[in-house]
Amino acid sequence: MASHRKSRPTGTRVAGIRTPALATAALTSVALLSQSANAAPAADDKPSLEEVEKKVDDLYRQAESATDKYNAAKEKTAKQRKRVDTLLDDVAERTQKLNEAREELGSFASAQYRTGAAAPDTATFLLADTPQDYFDQTQLMDRMTGRQKVAVDDYVTQQSETMKKRREATESLGTLTDAQDGLKTAKATVQRKLADARELMSKLTAEEKARLAAIEKEKQAEAARKADELARQQAAQQKAQEEAAQQQDSGSSSSGSGSGSSSSTAPADSSYGTKADKALAFARAQIGKPYVWGAVGPGSYDCSGLTQAAWKAAGVTLPRTTYDQVNAGTTVPLSQARPGDLVFFYDDVTHVGIYIGNGMMIHAPKPGTYVREESIYYDGESAIHSVVRPA
Repeated sequence: MASHRKSRPTGTRVAGIRTPALATAALTSVALLSQSANAAPAADDKPSLEEVEKKVDDLYRQAESATDKYNAAKEKTAKQRKRVDTLLDDVAERTQKLNEAREELGSFASAQYRTGAAAPDTATFLLADTPQDYFDQTQLMDRMTGRQKVAVDDYVTQQSETMKKRREATESLGTLTDAQDGLKTAKATVQRKLADARELMSKLTAEEKARLAAIEKEKQAEAARKADELARQQAAQQKAQEEAAQQQDSGSSSSGSGSGSSSSTAPADSSYGTKADKALAFARAQIGKPYVWGAVGPGSYDCSGLTQAAWKAAGVTLPRTTYDQVNAGTTVPLSQARPGDLVFFYDDVTHVGIYIGNGMMIHAPKPGTYVREESIYYDGESAIHSVVRPA
């Protein structure tokens, strides 16, 4: 008997399973939805304002770091150029002396020729490749007069010293070239970092720039609050020290330890205060001048250029770079910072300001700004690296 079972058409559901045609369509739809979901955030790829601010700040810090390397390379280049110039002058002077010694030997050769001497010793000597080679191969010195021997000794000495100085000059010229290459590299790095920062800022809308200004204002307010807090702590500490000193003086007087004892509480290192006053007076006079990387005044400064110039006005010589200045004095706790001390920032010690008291400093902040007074907490408490008393 023939079966009455009908064949099932393709493309229908069988036990909840779709046929290949429908499954392919479903997978295509899922893939399209997935692509749409992944593509949706593309419009939000633009970094947040906070991210832009951090990136710009990082670029400025990197530029400052590169500026310090530039300053170091510039200083090294200047020293090396001075050394090369000195060596070249020395070579020229010794070459002149060598020529004079050669002329004196030549006069002996001429005299031998005129008198018909059998052995033109001096002339033969002058034609040798090197004086010492000739001496090693002959007994010339035994056949020379006393004056000839003195002239030859002088010639040999001058030739040896001249060759030595020429080698030193050649080596120094190579070092100078390396230093100049390092200077160019550091300069290019600074310029690139600053250009990147400017490019980021140029992409901000007016509204975004206004928001950044508001964020900066909030940061300054917090920095001022922290500065006031430090000022109160330092004032309390100073008062406690003065009271302790007065009690000590009173005790000394009552014990009759000396009728001539003084009650003055002036610090033993009052000379530092005198120097610091001169440094601060100079720094204050620079307020309003622009920050220019690599500048040491008088029209513009970078951060370490300002501190170096300020302390130079007080008769104290500081190194050029921040990472050298941080080692040019005595490190003191922040709570004991005194006017004139140098405040260094960041783990890589790439910024410095001069403390003026009450949690404030004078510094040259960054490109596009001017020398100004500002809280030492301008970039947060964690940014402070150390405080150094330079004299």
